[in-house]
Amino acid sequence: MTRAMHNPALLLLNASPRLPLIAALAVRFAAIVTQWEQRRRSRLNLGRLDDRLLRDVGLTRHHADAEVSRYFWMK
Repeated sequence: MTRAMHNPALLLLNASPRLPLIAALAVRFAAIVTQWEQRRRSRLNLGRLDDRLLRDVGLTRHHADAEVSRYFWMK
């Protein structure tokens, strides 16, 4: 399937051998939307960090701002 599937419930659904096509597409869509939401939240939180905390994680303000400005669907 996709590497984006980390949710155990989604993995279990996708592993089902008799999953109808529409259900498989719904599972894939749910996994992608979940990944997008996680990226969006992570980038918003990254933008809230001060320079001291950014240094702690090895980022500069410039790199953090570049990441925050990316669209949620971009890796």
